[in-house]
Order: sequence, then C-alpha cells, then structure tokens
Amino acid sequence: MTSHDVLPYLDTIRDLIRWGASRMNEVGLHFGHGTDNALDEAAALVLHALHLPPDLQSDYFQARLTPPEKQAALRLLERRVSERRPAAYLTQRAWFMGLPFYVDERVLVPRSPLAELIERQFAPWLTGSHAVNSILDLGTGSGCIGIACAYAFPEARVDLVDISADALEVARRNVAEHGLEEQVEVIQSDLFSALKGRRYDLIISNPPYVAQAELDTLPAEYHYEPRLGLAAGVAGLDVVVEILSEAADYLAPEGLLIVEVGDAQYALSDAFPEAPFTWLEFERGGQGVFLLNAAQLRRF
Repeated sequence: MTSHDVLPYLDTIRDLIRWGASRMNEVGLHFGHGTDNALDEAAALVLHALHLPPDLQSDYFQARLTPPEKQAALRLLERRVSERRPAAYLTQRAWFMGLPFYVDERVLVPRSPLAELIERQFAPWLTGSHAVNSILDLGTGSGCIGIACAYAFPEARVDLVDISADALEVARRNVAEHGLEEQVEVIQSDLFSALKGRRYDLIISNPPYVAQAELDTLPAEYHYEPRLGLAAGVAGLDVVVEILSEAADYLAPEGLLIVEVGDAQYALSDAFPEAPFTWLEFERGGQGVFLLNAAQLRRF
C-alpha cells in the first residue's frame, strides 16, 4: 500500500506519527542522529513538515490536517524510510543544548554528550576561580559545540577550527544565525597548525575517532556523513594522539583539555596506561570523554 493509498486514513498528527514509526520499524532503520526510537523520529519529521515546534503540546496531536499538509509529512517520512538518510539531513535542522543548528551532509549530525557539560559550564571542573576568556572548539564541524560554549560563556572569545572548508561554510552560517559574529571566529586549520601564538582557557574537541574496521560496519545512516569527520585510522586514535601531543602548547597555565573519543576510550587507555585521564560521567547518557589539565598534559 502506497502513501497515496493510505492518505484517506491518516487524519491527524498522531495518525501520521504512528504510521511513520510503523514503517521505520518495519524496514529496521537505525536511530542515532538525534533520536533513539521510531516514534520520536517520526514525530520530528511530521512536526517539521507542518512548521510546528518540536515541543508541541500533546493536545494538538489530535488536530486534523489538510491534504497538502498530509502529503508534505508523508514525503519526508517516505524519504527517511527509502533513503535511510538521517532525519537531520532531511530537515536540515538539528538541536544541541536546546539550540537549533543548520546541518547538511558537509558536517556530522550533532549528538555529543558534551552538551551536558556545557550546560553546567563544566562544573565542577571549572569554578568561579577559573576565568574563561578564550575557548577553542577543535574540529568544529557545524560549530554547535563552540556556539553552545559562546552562550555558556558570553564574555569569552571562541574559535571554531576545522580542516574542512565545506564544514566551515556550515559553521559560519550557524554563527550568523545565532548572531555571534563579534564573539566567535571561524578558522580553517589542520588541528593547531594555523593557531600559532594563541592560548586558550578551554580546548574542547569531538574529533574523528572511529576505527577502520568499525567504520566499514556502521549502519547506512552514517555513510551520509562526511568520512573525514569519522575516520581516525586503524585504532581510531590517529587524531586524538596528535591533539595530545600539541595541546599543551595552546593551553593557558590553568587551562583544560576536554576531548570526546567514544568507544576509542579503551584503545586510548591501553595505548597510554600512564596517562592521568579523568573520564567524565553523564547523567543523560554518554561516555568516552576525558579531561586533562595543562599541568597534566605537560608532564604527560
């Protein structure tokens, strides 16, 4: 039965969400780019198609829709099912720390647990005694992490750095959409290569960390994302090792380095058993984020 056939039977927002979720489960889609289940994914697509907010009150889910509205929502749902393209690329919108960001296939879809740290201004690791005047988002992609930091630390200068010119076009668009051009600078650089002489109170990074063997087995949704943002050599450590080798030269004396390495956490710990990594914990899920201060990095 095609979407044209079911159109007369889908009257409300709730009907469309249920139908879309059923189709997603039927074909076994992967969820990991903003939602973790079919119902939430279908809701996100339907509400976007209807130009409604993602936190729409549930009372409105019984609202009846016009035929053009149904068709618009069904088109998005059908693309998600047939193409297996992440929903964020279909809507060109993702959310990070409650903030909206433009995204397309030039950047990874935001999904980092680092948002939880930024929300609480990195407490207890940063306190009132630690002035944060400069922040580096290394490997920024869409710019979401650095832009969220700019909101959390409105007095700080924030640099968004990436090797990809394509990604930086997206980051610049997001900086402009958030009106942060005076606070946030976008810089093309292969890690620290274009940052000579700069020092930061906080360096935060979500670099590529997917091992080669794992990359080849990822669900279809991940293959829409730029490989440059995922691949990090045989063990997934190529980029993080380079960051560790150089970061001390760019940190202020009391600065912090915070890096997300996901499942590469175990390979990294095995490779550097003497390193004093502090592995951070998250109330809302997530793992594989370490912290080192400037003094630890210099000794290490």
